[in-house]
Formats: sequence, C-alpha cells, structure tokens
Amino acid sequence: MPNRVTRPDYAVAVRRLVAITAVLAAIVPASAGAQTDTILPHPVDSWLYLGGQINVITQHHGDFPSPYEGVNSLKAESETATSQLLTLYVGARRASWEVVMNVESAGGRGLSDALGLAGFTNLDVVRNPTLGASPYLARLMVRKTFALSADSIDSDPTPFSLAPHIPAKRIEIRVGKLGVADFFDVNGVLSDSHRQFTNWTVDNNGGFDYAADTRGYTYAVFAEFDSPGWSLRGAEALMPTVANGITLDTNLTRARGENVELELRPAARSVIRLLGYANHANMGSYSEAIDAFLDGRDPHPDIEAHREQGRVKYGAGLNVERSFSSGVRVAARVGWNEGANESFAYTEANTSVAGGVDASGARWRRPADRFGVAVVSNGLSDLHREYLRLGGTGFLLGDGTLRYGRETIVESYYTGALWRGVSVAGGLQFVTRPGYNRDRGPVLVQMFRLHVDL
Repeated sequence: MPNRVTRPDYAVAVRRLVAITAVLAAIVPASAGAQTDTILPHPVDSWLYLGGQINVITQHHGDFPSPYEGVNSLKAESETATSQLLTLYVGARRASWEVVMNVESAGGRGLSDALGLAGFTNLDVVRNPTLGASPYLARLMVRKTFALSADSIDSDPTPFSLAPHIPAKRIEIRVGKLGVADFFDVNGVLSDSHRQFTNWTVDNNGGFDYAADTRGYTYAVFAEFDSPGWSLRGAEALMPTVANGITLDTNLTRARGENVELELRPAARSVIRLLGYANHANMGSYSEAIDAFLDGRDPHPDIEAHREQGRVKYGAGLNVERSFSSGVRVAARVGWNEGANESFAYTEANTSVAGGVDASGARWRRPADRFGVAVVSNGLSDLHREYLRLGGTGFLLGDGTLRYGRETIVESYYTGALWRGVSVAGGLQFVTRPGYNRDRGPVLVQMFRLHVDL
C-alpha cells in the first residue's frame, strides 16, 4: 500500500479563519469586561456568545523497525500527516436557560489514517477519514440550571457554559447532541488537545469506551448536582449501531450508554473523580470469535461475525489532579473495562494508566506559555490480545499477529503564546510497542500545532 502523505494547507485554513473573524468582529461589540485571551471580545454580560477556533496539527514519524505489517498497522515507512479542525460556536442565555450550538469541519488525516495505535497521536483526527471535511453539527445543547442556594459563585464563561455567575448549590440538566468527554473524566492537565497534549489516551481515559459516533459525539440526557465540596453527574447516551460507526442506534431498550461520575474537591486545588459506565450494544465476543476460528468455522478470527444485541461493556476510572501556587500542576488517570466484549466506541484498550505534569512559563517571564510531560501505558485483556495474535482485527488494530507487550507512550509539548488567542506548539511522542506489539517500534512522532481562538 502506498505511503499516505497529507501536506499542510495553512493558506486554506487562514482564509477560512479570516472570513469567520470578519463576520464575528462585525457582530460582537467590544467591552471592558471582555476576555483578553481570544481575538474577538466576549463580553461577560452579553446574552449572546459568538466565537470559534482553528486547530492545525502536523505530525511526522521516520522509519522504524517492523518485521511485518497488517491491514491496521501503523506504517513503518516515514510519513507526515496534517489535520485541520475548524469550529464555530453560537450560544445564547436568558435567566437560567442556555442554548449552545457548534458546527465543525474536520479535515486532513492522521498518520496511517489513525490506525495501529490504541493511544493514537492526534485527538483531532476523525477515525474514518472517508467522511471528508464537510461541516457537520457537533453539538446542540439546551441547559437548564435549578438554583438550590441563594449565594452564587463566579464562573469563567466557555462555549459550553455561558453564565459568569452560577448558584453555589444547583442542579443542571442538559439535553441534546454533545460529547460525553466534554463533561466526564475532564482533567485540567490531561484533556486539552488544542493547547496541551494530543495523544488519545493522555487526553482521555483509554479504558473509558464512552458512547459516541466516529466523530466523538452522541445524543444524550445529562444531569448534574453541584455543591461547593462535591458534584455528582450522570448521563444516558445513544450508542453507535456498529463499532466506530457514524450512525447512532435510537432504540434505548437495546442500545445505550450509561455514565456516572462522583467528583470530590477536598481542598481548593485538589480534585478527585470516580467514574463508572456501562454500554449496551450489538457487540462481538472475543471468545466466540476465537473459538469459531480454532474450530475451523471461520477462515480468520472475525469479531463482527459474532456480534449479539444486548451485550454489555462496563468499566471504571479514577482521575485526580492537583495544582500548586508555583504554577505547576500534576494529574493522573487509571482506567479499566471488561475485556470479553468488543472495543466499540473510543479505542482498543482494556486498561490504561496515565500521569502528567505541566507548568506555566511565568518563571521565564512567559506566563501564557505552558510546558508539559506525560506518560501513558495501555493494556489488553487476555482474550483481546489472543484475538489479535491469531490474526483478528478491530476497528483500530491488527498487525496480522502479535507478540504482546503494553503500549507505552511518553509525550511532551511546549505551547508558546504569540498574541491574544494565537499560539504555536511543538511536541514529541515516543511510542514503545505500538499496537501492543513487541516486534514493532519504537517510533518517535514529532508535532507542530497552530491554534487560534476567536
């Protein structure tokens, strides 16, 4: 198969950015209370929010050792790929109600079309590049806040939460199209691919196979109780009809994703999150696929041939973070899911352990800059690894065989602020045992990122 190389097209991205900026600048008035970390002003007292962002990531790896490759392998030949993510945010609020919409365009490709790694190197990449860069509705949410106390706290407005002040004790309800990872397993150090790390299993818990279509979104009902010391949130979401599919199953009696998370804030700068989830879907069984192949009923292990409606994949996670007055922050995640049923919606990992640290550039007089280092180790269940060893393929992995070892990735980045809302970043990812295969790698991935907040 020829090596796929997608070259950066910054001219197209810049032209789109300029056009969006011109339109929004004509609509949104300046204000003394506006944010200063975006190109456009965002008045905190305005009922209307208009904004956007552009994120361009170029990644490259050189040749690396590989005695063989399969249909889903990370390609051993040198390759370069560029992704472009453009987003337009529109939001409105009135009293305790908010409506938020965002439209995205995800263009370009990832290295090896985002195949061959559980911890893939670029979170912005759509896992099905054939979908193209046509704009699509990413989120459309209605939010209602019920005050349970008279006192309020300050809140930094974001495209997903517009009010500058919210009740200290409250219940929030959201309904619509959203990303489950927008609200669950969030981490201040390990969640932002636009300014921080870009690896899938650093920015999200690799063991959290959260409900989503191939672009990362779903329709859901979300509820959250918040108090000064703790929060409890839950969601019921639609699952895709097939693994990594774009079509969502609307029959909740047979397919759904259930999520719950308890967040504890024992101190001003410390957060602990406990996550649990269960996905119901038309999933394949690794043991059935293995047995059918060994018995001679299937010519090769085929998880898709052994799907059954109503199977349940469940898992749990722990997420902690701590910040210090020096500008240093530390964070860690642990994730696990049962490994008997098919990896379905996020990535092919049954266990994941990650830790990271970042620091602001205040010490070298660059307070808007940030530097970070993280390490993540992903693993497979016995059944999942045996399925791949016998030549099976998932929606991301399949080298044709497997000499198993944990996939371990070290990632670093430096983000430098250029001007309000504009930053560039460079980064490295060192991947050992890509796709859990001791016979392949290691591989070094280099990254350059341009980010603009409107």
